[in-house]
Order: sequence, then structure tokens, then C-alpha cells
Amino acid sequence: MSNHAEPAVTESASIESVLHENRVFQPPEGVSSRIGGAYVKSLDQYHALYKRSIEDPDGFWSEAAGELHWFAPWSSVVEWKLPDAKWFVGGQTNVCYNCVDRQIASGHGDDVAIVWEGEPVPGAGGAGAALQYEAGISGPEVRKLTYNDLKHDVCKFANALKNLGVRKGDVVTIYMGMVPELAVAVLACARIGAPHSVIFGGFSSSAIVDRVVDADSKVIVTCDGAWRRGAIVPLKDNVDAACNELQGSANAVRNVIVLKRCNNNISWNDVRDTWWHELVDNAADDCPCEHMDSEDMLFLLYTSGSTGKPKGIVHTTGGYMVFTYLTSKYVFNLVPDQQQVFWCTADVGWVTGHSYIIYGILPNRVPTVMYEGAPNYPQPDRFWDIVERHKVTQFYTAPTAIRAFMKWGREHPDNHDLSSLKVLGTVGEPINPEAWMWYHEVIGSEKCPIVDTWWQTETGGHMITPLPAATPTVPGSCTLPFFGIDAVIVDDNGNEQPVETGGLLAIRKPWPGMLRGIHGDRQRFIDTYFSRIKGMYFAGDGAKRDARGNFWIMGRVDDVINVSGHRLGTMEVESALVSHEAVVEAAVVGMPHEIKGTGIAAFCTLGPNHQPADKSNAEKLRSTLREHVAQEIGAIAKPDMIRFTDALPKTRSGKIMRRLLRSIASGDEQGTQDTTTLEDFTVLAKLREDKEG
Repeated sequence: MSNHAEPAVTESASIESVLHENRVFQPPEGVSSRIGGAYVKSLDQYHALYKRSIEDPDGFWSEAAGELHWFAPWSSVVEWKLPDAKWFVGGQTNVCYNCVDRQIASGHGDDVAIVWEGEPVPGAGGAGAALQYEAGISGPEVRKLTYNDLKHDVCKFANALKNLGVRKGDVVTIYMGMVPELAVAVLACARIGAPHSVIFGGFSSSAIVDRVVDADSKVIVTCDGAWRRGAIVPLKDNVDAACNELQGSANAVRNVIVLKRCNNNISWNDVRDTWWHELVDNAADDCPCEHMDSEDMLFLLYTSGSTGKPKGIVHTTGGYMVFTYLTSKYVFNLVPDQQQVFWCTADVGWVTGHSYIIYGILPNRVPTVMYEGAPNYPQPDRFWDIVERHKVTQFYTAPTAIRAFMKWGREHPDNHDLSSLKVLGTVGEPINPEAWMWYHEVIGSEKCPIVDTWWQTETGGHMITPLPAATPTVPGSCTLPFFGIDAVIVDDNGNEQPVETGGLLAIRKPWPGMLRGIHGDRQRFIDTYFSRIKGMYFAGDGAKRDARGNFWIMGRVDDVINVSGHRLGTMEVESALVSHEAVVEAAVVGMPHEIKGTGIAAFCTLGPNHQPADKSNAEKLRSTLREHVAQEIGAIAKPDMIRFTDALPKTRSGKIMRRLLRSIASGDEQGTQDTTTLEDFTVLAKLREDKEG
């Protein structure tokens, strides 16, 4: 998965590929039986299925859709008139029905649907204490919701929304922590045909205002607060600030529904605010599903754009439902009744949480884990403790989290029994080979296939990814396209690039999960995704394809650095830096250079045993790292500036905010960039203070 800035226009699509990785890992021996019987058992079987999906998309996707429930059949599988796609035309379905009711109808109402764990640990004694489950001290709060439980709660909340005047087509804004009621609210919206707009709970009140106004949303669902590293995130206060800013305008919020989670002090508006529990207590527990047209909007999800105005990505019902269901099934090999437990560590506020916590997982009838808090609370082993206690079998997380685990030390996973794990996944950005190897050896014990998935908010689901029992994997490569995905590396004129030559990553054919537009801005939709390469969807990423056919993501095209006429992808330089034992994480950006025009600035986080004792040692390490990069990928890629930092500026989803680093590297110490999504402002302040390097 990639960042989502709008692609910049560059003088050439050719990007020099300087990173070479030759380690190939075949699917582990016996993996098919370990994962409950593989759907795709060999590379030959993958190629045959892929060939069919490209040559006969109607037949392939019709069969996939036929595994789900439809109230009315479709008349045609796909209609494509660039840039507009319609899938399962005329079909009627409901995504909530397929997530919940369908499982109950097949006799599995008492199966566990959601396993939720809260962050607080009673008796843990703060961030420095260990998790304690003995000596009479209880562990974390855990709730398990069956499909029957889920239907009951979803129906009651759906009726509560209806009682507040929410109707089919009305956008409901959801701004909550990672509690089970977040999934309930999302599914309730889908049940009654009210598109949801989930706003990540780490965003500010100004982000709420922008999204509420753009979506013309009159109802916000929130919590009093949310737990994060033992502290309370004041969600209701942020909603109040947004509502107060909109008060008296045409965009004023009519209703705010508040879930009591943290019992923190909040202000209250008797006209606007209502407690969740009071609403659902008075609501009926039966709510029939709306029959939704396949192309009815399911949700809006806002992602950042280079203009500063967030883009409201539109996803519709039928195609997205089928695509997330099928990608979940095949990529993670989800098999019901095999004691599988799936855990995606993302927040539902991001598309990863939409697709691979809720909408893709529940229809496959495998329990999905939701965790409320931080990976290092109260100690850095919290994730591994969760894996051990809940016997997680499929684990899906971000490379930035893996690098954090590496920095914290392998003693934390080593202290836990991780033998339940069968499939490991990565999402969010390209994973550097050294982090891949650590994940493979330390977390997977060299027995778990790693599915390194590339996709975007706009694509709805996995586009390029290994399949666990079929695909030979190479550290750092997302390998081969998923079924139906006609991916290609091209230049600006749409000409396919030779192997090992970097270019623009584009998609030639429509796929069911693709976005249907940018809300309220048709021209921006066309300009952003369909104007650069004639006849193709342009992902905004640079990539290459190797001789094996594997895809390598080289970073956003607007992150490409033009050094003395050589166009280098930042990911490759970052991977070279991280391959040195001293560096845990690196971010590389361009900076003004008197001679080269553009130089390379590297921001590096060091391991705990490699912190330089003084300025002299720091300079020696910088020199060592420059030579290491030169040895790994060539002298042209040697960083002109290296700064050491305890942390990199990131969003709460783990994305490195490279535009902020570009601002710092260019000497703009004050900065005019939007920082509303930045998780820790002290990181940015410290970087601006430290001018060495």
C-alpha cells in the first residue's frame, strides 16, 4: 500500500533501479496443511487462475460474486467507459447482510465474529510495568461478539440512527476509538444504506470540519474518549470544537451520538448530544437490510491530497464487497472451521481497517481481532502477548511497526509463544529487505509465508501480493498481481518498460474494488488518476518489474530524486541505509544542492546499541553510512546530509511524512505544511532544532 498524495508531473517516467535482491524463498514446506488447506497450492495454479481472470473477467468475477448473497441478480458483470466502471450492474445486495446475516442463516450465529481487546490493563501500574494475569490481578478487558451478538447490536444501532432521521443516502460521520461499537456503527450504516465517513481518531477538529462539510454530514458518532498509551484522547472535545465552528452555518451538525468509554469529563449540549446507550436501549432489535444497488455508495473515506483539501474517495457496494471478500480469502487463506484467528493491527479509520478488519474478513467467517491501543503499552511486547493469548493465526501489520519491533529488541517476541502464527502480512508501504528478514526469522520462525501487499485507499483491496502457498517471495517485493489486476510498468506515453527498468505503475483494466470518484469533484478524479497515462489508471507510484515477473515499488513518483540527471527512487536508498546494522529506520528526501541541483537528505533512527557518544563519533557513523550506501547501490546515491533522530515524523497510521522532512531539509525550519495528521509534534520540533548532518 502507498501514500496518497496526488502524482506530480515529472520530466520522464524512467526511474533508475539501483537496488538488487537475489534471495528467493519458496513457500515453506507443509504450508498448505498448516494454513487449513491452501486455495492456491502452486505457482502453476496461480498462473492458470490469473490467466483466466484476465481473459474471462466476466466468468471469473461472476463465480466469485456467486459465493455471496444477492437479493437480485446482476444483468452484466462489468461496464467500463474510462474512467467510469460499473460492476454487477443491476444486482442488489447488502454488505452488512453478507458480513452478519448470511453467517447466521447458514447456522453459524454462535460462532465468534469479533475478538476485541481494550488497551488498559488493571493493575499494570503504568507504561513501565509488565502485563500481569496472576496473583489475582485481572488482565485486559476482552469482549467476544458472535454473529448473533453482532446482528443484535447492529440492528439496534441502525434503528437508533433511523429514529434520529437518518435515511438511505445520508452520510454518517464516525469518529471513534477502536472499540467494538465502531464496527457496529459501520455495519449499521451499511445495513440501512447510509454511507459512512470514518475519520481516524487521531485527527484534529479541523480535519473533522473539512470532512463533515465536504460530505454534508449532519450526524456524528463518537466516544467520550479513547485510550492511547495509558492516556485519554479527548474525542468528544474535538467533536465539540468542530460542531461549534460549524454552528449557525448550513453545515451545522444536527446530532452527536456519544459512546461512554473512558468516563472522562466532557461538555454536553442537550439539543445536539445523545448517549449511545440511551439511544439503543429504546431501539428495536430487528432491522431489515436495505436492498442496495450494486453501484450505491457504501462509504466515503478521505485521504490527503497535495492541494491541502482532503479527497473523499467513493466506494460502492457490490464490487467492493466482492473484491475485499475474495482478496481476504486468497491472500490470507481464510478457511472457516479451522480455528483461525485473523488480526489486522490497523485502525478502522484507515482503508486497511475498512477492508481487512470488517468488510473482507467477516464474510469469510473467521474471527477478526480489534485492539484498542498502542503496540508498546504497557510494554513493547503487547502485540506478542495478544498473539499468544488469542492464538492469532494470520497477522497483518505495517513495515513501520516491524521496524519499531526491531528497535525495541527481539527479546520481546522471544518471550512469547508465537507458534499459532501461520501467515504474516505487511501493508502500508514497501518493506525494506532487512525488516522483511527480521519478520521472517523472528516472528515467523522461518515457517510463515509473508504476504507483502501493495494497494491503496483508491483500489479498495490488494492489487499486487503473494499467495501464501503458491508464490516464491523475495524480501522487499510485493511479487505478482492479484487475480484480475492487469498491472504494468510504463513510461509517460504508456509504453511498457523493459525488466529492471523503473517507470510508472499503472493498471490497464478495471477491477471490482476500484474507486468510483472523488466526492463532489469529478475533474479532480479524472486529473488525479486518469490523465497522466492515456487509457490507464495511474497509481502515483514508481515501480519496476524483475526478470521473474515480480513487482518492486520504488516509492511515490513525487518522492523521486533527480541527482545530477539520475532519477533515483527514495525507497532503494532507504533500504540501503537500513541494511546497515546501526540503522533501524530511514527516510530519504531531496534537498537543494548547489552543484547537483538536488541532493539526498537522509533522516535515520539508530538502534539502541549504536547511538554515537559524541559529535566525532556521529560524524564517523555518517561517513560509514555514506560509504555503505555507495557500496550497496553506487556512489550516486550517497546521502549529502544525514541526520540522526530518535523518531521520524509519522501519522498515527505509521506513514512517514516525507513532505515535512523535505521542508526541513530545504532549510524551511518554520514550515508551512499541514501537520493535522502528525502523531507526535515533539519529533518535528526536535528535528528542526538539530541542524547537524
